[in-house]
Amino acid sequence: QVQLVESGGGLVQAGASLRLSCAASERTFNTYTMGWFRQAPGKEREFVAVNRWSDGRTYYADSVKGRFTISRDNAKNTVSLQMNNLKPEDTAVYYCAAGRGVVIVDQGGEYNYWGQGTQVTVSS
Repeated sequence: QVQLVESGGGLVQAGASLRLSCAASERTFNTYTMGWFRQAPGKEREFVAVNRWSDGRTYYADSVKGRFTISRDNAKNTVSLQMNNLKPEDTAVYYCAAGRGVVIVDQGGEYNYWGQGTQVTVSS
């Protein structure tokens, strides 16, 4: 199994940047599709970004496209989410997810493993 631990969250002002990291427990990390999801208070979990294992392509939610960048370092078993120009609406708990056989990359149910999340709070 893959265990995931997120880090890098915090409290920042609008317009600032944060870089989230997700550390995986297994060497087989590089065989998984890796995604980031988030959940704001009172809202449903939503897709943020993904790095698809099959071809390495990345996909982003429209709300973060152009501001966020997902990347992975297979040698270090990590996946990162660089978040620039943060907005108050980005405030949420951010979760790292890993999955095999992921078909629809923006569906949380497609992923097998989840981290515990890291809080990102963006003030006005």
